[in-house]
Amino acid sequence: SDVSVQINQSTDIPTQLTVGGVGETVEVTAGGTELVDTTTANLSKSFNARQVSELAQTSAGGLPGAGVNNLALIAPGVSSSGGVGVGMGGSVGGQRPRNNNFMLDGVDNNDKSVTGSQSYISPEEVAEFSLLQNQFSAEFARSNGGQFITVTKSGTNDFHGSFYGFFRNRYLNALDNLQKQAGITRDPADGDNFLPRSDFFRGGANLGGPVILPSFGEGGPSFKSFRDKLFFFTSYERLHLGTAAGAAGIVTPTAAGFATLSTIPGLSATNLGVLRDFLPVAPSNNSGTISVLGRTIPIGTVAFSAPNFFKQNHVVANIDYNQSAATQYRFRFTMTNSAGVDNFANLPIFFTTAPSKQRLFSATILHNFTTNLINETRIAFRRSTSTTLVPGFNFPGLDSFPNITLDDLGVNIGPNQNAPQFRIENNYQVINNVTYLAGDHTFKFGGDFRNIISPQRFVQRERGDYEYLNTEDFLRDVSPVFGERNVGGNTYYGNQRILYGFAQDDWRIRQNLTLNLGVSYSYQEVPVGAKFQAANAIASVPGLLEFRAPKTQKKNFAPKVGFAYSPNFDGGMLGRIFGASGKSSIRAGFSMGYDYIFDNLYVLSNPPQAQQTIDVDESGPANFLANGGISPVPTGGLTDAATARAVTSSFIPDQEVPYSITYTASFQRQFHKDWSFELRYLGTRGVHLITQNRLNTQAKVAPESGLRGLPTFLAAPSQAQLNALTLTLDNINARSNYVARFANAGFNNARVVAFLSNGNSTYHGGSAQVQKRFSNGLQGTFAYTFSHLIDDTTAEVFSTVLSPRRVEDFQNLRRERADSALDHRHRFVASWIYELPFFRTSSNGFLKTALGGFSIAGTYSAESGEKITVRTGNDANLNGDAAGDRAILNPAGTEGIGSLVTPLRRSTDNAIVGYLAVNPNARYIQTGNGAESNIGRNTFQLPGINNFDISLFKNFRVSESKYFQLRADFFNAFNHPQYVPGSVNTVDATNTSGLTTLNQIAPLTTDFLRPDRVLSSNPRVIQLAARFNF
Repeated sequence: SDVSVQINQSTDIPTQLTVGGVGETVEVTAGGTELVDTTTANLSKSFNARQVSELAQTSAGGLPGAGVNNLALIAPGVSSSGGVGVGMGGSVGGQRPRNNNFMLDGVDNNDKSVTGSQSYISPEEVAEFSLLQNQFSAEFARSNGGQFITVTKSGTNDFHGSFYGFFRNRYLNALDNLQKQAGITRDPADGDNFLPRSDFFRGGANLGGPVILPSFGEGGPSFKSFRDKLFFFTSYERLHLGTAAGAAGIVTPTAAGFATLSTIPGLSATNLGVLRDFLPVAPSNNSGTISVLGRTIPIGTVAFSAPNFFKQNHVVANIDYNQSAATQYRFRFTMTNSAGVDNFANLPIFFTTAPSKQRLFSATILHNFTTNLINETRIAFRRSTSTTLVPGFNFPGLDSFPNITLDDLGVNIGPNQNAPQFRIENNYQVINNVTYLAGDHTFKFGGDFRNIISPQRFVQRERGDYEYLNTEDFLRDVSPVFGERNVGGNTYYGNQRILYGFAQDDWRIRQNLTLNLGVSYSYQEVPVGAKFQAANAIASVPGLLEFRAPKTQKKNFAPKVGFAYSPNFDGGMLGRIFGASGKSSIRAGFSMGYDYIFDNLYVLSNPPQAQQTIDVDESGPANFLANGGISPVPTGGLTDAATARAVTSSFIPDQEVPYSITYTASFQRQFHKDWSFELRYLGTRGVHLITQNRLNTQAKVAPESGLRGLPTFLAAPSQAQLNALTLTLDNINARSNYVARFANAGFNNARVVAFLSNGNSTYHGGSAQVQKRFSNGLQGTFAYTFSHLIDDTTAEVFSTVLSPRRVEDFQNLRRERADSALDHRHRFVASWIYELPFFRTSSNGFLKTALGGFSIAGTYSAESGEKITVRTGNDANLNGDAAGDRAILNPAGTEGIGSLVTPLRRSTDNAIVGYLAVNPNARYIQTGNGAESNIGRNTFQLPGINNFDISLFKNFRVSESKYFQLRADFFNAFNHPQYVPGSVNTVDATNTSGLTTLNQIAPLTTDFLRPDRVLSSNPRVIQLAARFNF
């Protein structure tokens, strides 16, 4: 019973057999905890059904996102994804969250468009969850971060199931700091804001057992039970979330502020009307003022109370059929229908309903040809559909309502910036694996073929995206500091064929030494939609940019090598260190693995015949919006090379799939009977990681390339010093914004954006883990990881402003190399389930029922805070893009303080030759246009995670197998403020693209480097539950 059979892994237990009496059996049961792995170099962490259902993380968060995948955060070497905003599963061994693979009952469950788990599975339906980390068998050829493997429950000879309900309510929860700032109170007096709605329900029932069918014919029982042959498991779950949606870090004018605006002449009546119609009025002047044409406008923080709901119906139906001892069939079906509010817009008035549907069916045939030859065949079909719409509001004079960003207010007016869009995915999959045992060798080889049909529509900034440094510029209707619109977008087809193959040999060289040898193969056809680039062949320039169907890589083989050695010492010093056979293991491995290039990148890279990107900046025309903004009509008649090149705004290079190199070593030691500890080193290198680049664009200020910029002074220089400076802002502006070789070829009108495979990362991590498998009422894991992750980019798309996806200098990626946004240097986690011993075995029935049956489960997590980039807020290096421009560091300045600058001019010609910090004691200073910054990425660290999630249980036993359970979950049990941009206990992505006021100097607000003003404190949430198990 101490033997653990891990899902998707081979378990080898050396056993000496002797002849016993007739009828004796050796039983091997799944669901335990394997303390020492003596046969593979795999890095893994498994969780049984009890851990899945009783640890609070599996029901953390509101929407049914990560679920059981949240348990990955308990494993060493796994950290949260913070505010990176993309991917699911956290960072496993320093890999990006996009670089994780999700499998459900042995088949693919990945979203091919944006990555992450696609089909939902309730924790109540999970038999076992396992995480493989970085180093694993060649069988897993997709992705090289984590393998998130979920197995659903099956029927057995005995009927089993449960009824359950989980409940949350606003009256049980603590107040968020953002609610407090907005004046929301728990017991409101007259005029105060009442506690907004926050209600959650997840409930359902499941049942499994032998199939019983009517028996027709004469005689015999009316029903026939197919015990030992045919089993079923079925489940239904209903989920409902109702909240009052809010937005963080937004300030708006007060009533007095709006009244003042109405009296200022020279403002656009249309733009002021939009401001009045769509911005709520701040209840109080608690955020200072802004200036509009010299008039002071009081502003204040706003908390929204808009209806926000999510509803989901979910069904699972599983059938298992044992035809014979040699042949078994497994059928799995899951269906999920959901509809919720798309609340990615900054203002609730722009929220819309977003429906989604998922279906997944799989069939598995397991056949033992002989005792040493096993074949496994799986077929699967998965379908997913989702739609995001835009509300029907009009912006007078424009063809569609754009997104208007006002930096001084930290607000974006308009619908979801990624709307409208839709996605459909039809995934057909066939898998066949063969296992052959030959002496000391266990051979396993197989293939995984997928045919995917996936029409999609996603056009960034389809309605226009206009950013203004201040509200005054918007109300005067001048050209924005940044303006971009993609026009002419059409449906993208992500249709592609994928083939994965592998061969693995686990060679038992000696009784206590196993060598793991494997190789995997990855073929990912370039999607059909990406091949449409050939339509722009007329714009090709041989040797520079050739617009053709990108070539698919066909030689992506990845080796995997490892060994596991189990020393055997019965006594002495070595015996105390290593123990007897199977009590310790020395393991090491080296491997490569290929990632997957997801559709979200290709769909943004259409040729100008299908889609064009139009840019404007502050040098654009006056009455910008009154004249229609950026026209929705693409440039037509692309029949000559010059015109085609002038409007080309994207390029898809030949496929170069990202991969990682992993190297690891570990020592495991079992002590006593149920305890073990592990010391582990894990190193990874990410190669050819995807980065977003503008190929033809260069910075006008690039000191490394000899393009010097203007100086910034902390103390005012003399006029003579200024007059002696020879470089002026006009000189810098006169420099070309385009790389010469591209400009000479005609690519000097639009920015040519490409997703290049030129990024890199390096991770080194050491961890220590102590485990206790369940015995004497206690089960637990305790793990500490010390690691360092360096990269040159982290996000590929606009999912965060905290560590921008685009670099400061497109021609100098090396300058971006720094601590990653995923670099959480320290992480400690403790997780436990403990059955309190009091009155558990009491002979007094009343005491046993009333005071016995209590359990406590919980997880404590502590993690270093996320590092963010301090941005200047303007296009300082004048490369036409302000996304990645960084501030100036004053080493002697006061931490957390920012300063604007004023221009310094020569008296001879009034030319700008430098800048002066308004506050010389500030730590971070704005980089003026044409000035030089002096800091890299991610130099400011936010607060970290310090979180307790605790669950209390009371079980009322009806019989040995039936009990009623009452439960209370306390997320952030001690209500410790944790100002983190992501989640403290889930592996879902948290988009942080709207948090501009947190790390952006210009315009300088009271929110600058104040996470307590912008980020949620992650207040305590209490969840109550009831369950009946049988």
